[in-house]
Amino acid sequence: MLAAGAGMAVALRPSPGSVPPGLIPFGAYDPAGDFANETDFNIEHIFLPWEDVAINSLFDADRYALARDRALLVTLEPWTWSRSERNTPGALRAGIAAGDYDATMRSVCEVLAALESPVTLRWGQEMDDNDGQFIWAGWQPQDFIAAYRRMMGIARDTVPGINLMWSPLGHEGMTAYYPGDDYVDLTGLSVFGLQAWDRAYYNRDRSFAEVFAPRYDGAVGFGKPIVVAELGYSGDAAYVADWDNQVRSLAAQFPALVGVVYFNYPEVYDWPQGFGRPDWRIGDRVVTIAS
Repeated sequence: MLAAGAGMAVALRPSPGSVPPGLIPFGAYDPAGDFANETDFNIEHIFLPWEDVAINSLFDADRYALARDRALLVTLEPWTWSRSERNTPGALRAGIAAGDYDATMRSVCEVLAALESPVTLRWGQEMDDNDGQFIWAGWQPQDFIAAYRRMMGIARDTVPGINLMWSPLGHEGMTAYYPGDDYVDLTGLSVFGLQAWDRAYYNRDRSFAEVFAPRYDGAVGFGKPIVVAELGYSGDAAYVADWDNQVRSLAAQFPALVGVVYFNYPEVYDWPQGFGRPDWRIGDRVVTIAS
């Protein structure tokens, strides 16, 4: 289902053998083009703000994906990427409820409708997180649901055949934010593995399956296909190899998992407790970990 309606990159720097082994469809957010020449690759992921957006980048991504027979996964973030101009959670909530952002959403969706690639739209991701990164996260569930339905309703009306992805981080309380079956075609989850974090807080290395399982279990009851919409892992060579060997190879354990999408970029927000910003890029994610 994802390959029939999902999937960025723009440069060329081949890295043979970088796609993890397995049969589950794979893609990436890949602005440097590390996966440009990979053939076992199905999904191009792009991130866009809905204000001050370089709308032509969507057409660039569309041409890039079409040339490689890939689908597009578009994460639309309801803010500007200029930190000095971002509004507040309250202003965003009120503005959406008042219809102030309807035209903004519709203008982006009209461009999505003009693309030739299959498109999945992911709006307001990780709404169940409370760490303050996103102004649309940590709202009362009913407020987020109302906003999500309004925005994704515009997308459904504007873009024929679009797939809609509801994408919590995967915390225990994520189910309260579920907007209803009519507004969800796919569920996207975020999964990151940082070996230094595991050893500091769990006194051992955790596997992909261990980190993913509780998130999967919380989402599978909705009956929607599940995608790891953001995936990253960093540690020593053995840790990275263990994650590599699991992320696309556990279809029997996670039968609803229909795709994994790697975040091939450095972390953009600091991890808590002084862990900084891990580098998830495939060429930089193997690091030395103190015993």
